[in-house]
Amino acid sequence: MPVTYVIDQQEKLIRTRCIGNVVVGEVINHFRTLERDPECPDRLDVFLDLSETTSLPFTTEINAVAQEFNRVRKKVRFGACAVVATADALFGMMRMFAVLAGSYFSEIQVFRSATEAEAWLAAQRSPAR
Repeated sequence: MPVTYVIDQQEKLIRTRCIGNVVVGEVINHFRTLERDPECPDRLDVFLDLSETTSLPFTTEINAVAQEFNRVRKKVRFGACAVVATADALFGMMRMFAVLAGSYFSEIQVFRSATEAEAWLAAQRSPAR
């Protein structure tokens, strides 16, 4: 399966991993499940790992994902979002996504490595903030 995700209810975190081709429709579909899940927390942070992808989404697809965040956030409030994109071209596209989706999150950043993204997300989620 090219897109996997886990909603950790205790941690209030949705962790998404895309492997192989980026199938943006699948990414959108799992965010739509948040609306149908009665157990879903009312606030979630997002970790989007695209480090193992082999294809680039189209600009229209990036727009579609940003619009889906806007629609879903009517039920779920998104906090911080960390995006991992190691390839140069994908990193650039995800920076564009961060601009489009920036108003839907308390903070959103794009990183070259998962380790760096995890550390940033942990800092954002820290109660001391």
